[in-house]
Amino acid sequence: MSPLEHPDRKNIFILGHDAKHQQDVLDINDVCHVRIHSLLSSEELINLDSYDIDGMLDKARAILNKFDRVDGIVCHWDFPVTSIHSILCAEYQLPAPSLASLLKCDHKYWSRLEQQKAVPENTPAFCAVDPFDDQALDKVTLDFPFWIKPVKGYSSMLGFRIDNATDFQNAMKETRSAIKTLGDPFNRILHRVELPGELENIDGNTMIAEQYITGMEFAPEGYVQDGECHVHGLIDMVIGENGRSFERYEYPSIAPEPVQKRAIDVCGRVMKQIGFDNGCFNIEFFWNKKTDKLWIVEINPRISQSHSYLFEKVNGMSNHEVAISVALGEKPHFDQRKGSFKRAAKFLHRRYDKLNMIATQVPEQADIEAFQREQPDTLVYPHLQKGMQLAEMKEQDPYSYVIADILIAAQSRGELEQKYRQASARLPFDFTPLSSN
Repeated sequence: MSPLEHPDRKNIFILGHDAKHQQDVLDINDVCHVRIHSLLSSEELINLDSYDIDGMLDKARAILNKFDRVDGIVCHWDFPVTSIHSILCAEYQLPAPSLASLLKCDHKYWSRLEQQKAVPENTPAFCAVDPFDDQALDKVTLDFPFWIKPVKGYSSMLGFRIDNATDFQNAMKETRSAIKTLGDPFNRILHRVELPGELENIDGNTMIAEQYITGMEFAPEGYVQDGECHVHGLIDMVIGENGRSFERYEYPSIAPEPVQKRAIDVCGRVMKQIGFDNGCFNIEFFWNKKTDKLWIVEINPRISQSHSYLFEKVNGMSNHEVAISVALGEKPHFDQRKGSFKRAAKFLHRRYDKLNMIATQVPEQADIEAFQREQPDTLVYPHLQKGMQLAEMKEQDPYSYVIADILIAAQSRGELEQKYRQASARLPFDFTPLSSN
């Protein structure tokens, strides 16, 4: 046994483990007190053509049952991982949010109903939409423009701004061909809890239309433990040049301090209403500077792996520090601003069109390593390989393609943007149109 190894190390299981985020977990301060185990890989759980929820649960149980003790389970992915996490933790009597409270976050219509009860002044107008109803537009209670998305989705998948009837019909056509990929397995999860009467005809294959809100977007990330809500950081979500897709997640937030305090207060009130406890979350907000209105966009019942690098570079520790402590039922210790940089961002490197093209050149490992000699702390993760079509990439929004994640740390916002421009110019991406375009 290593002299640094604790004699009673606890077994922590990472649901949706992958090599990309392994180091984030291993960098926690008290890693010598725990043993980190993979509980299914991300390839087995996310971005799939179909989701066998019961099969995933059985595979996870088979792994857990090989151990004499299971001390905690952590997840940082969206559906179905968050739901599987809640189910497994209940079975193994581990700290975690109840499945019902988790679904009150995940089901966007149910979540709006709960938000309306706790913070009506922060809840946009909304209504349910059946994408398979040919008269659905006649039943929408909102004026143009409005935003529409599935009651269960992520990464802006099937999220559309609707300005007119043509936009609506085009969105419904695209939705009908894709919504059941997540909607059907989500329904199988919904059958595990008692649903309120308001959800009688609103299942996982339903859309939600919402009041179109704008402003500065940011997200407090935190946790609830023993009924107390805590926030350990606020991250800005910066919109790109098309006005619809995210360009980057940047930390720390530049939102005015009074606005940040209001958002944190709203987080506590909403999570209390939902009954969410012993789990991590992040809640996305819009703040409209002109009207001073603060609107909830959505609730994500997990830490965000997109935020891990940001916290590491600015705070000196990953948000996995918090997630593992909460999973063990221990009080998290998240030190503030002890990292080497004042700012950090995850840039979603995009092509801002939906023209399908073939990648004729993509940065290889040698290209990335050469670039890192200029920017040693920058990480680059291409989303595709040479020869792939853009349309082959999964979970894209309707307005652009994310071709790489570029993670950058700096001492100022100006330096962040300068480093990103340099990365965009130096990293070799090239595409050629398909002959059918």
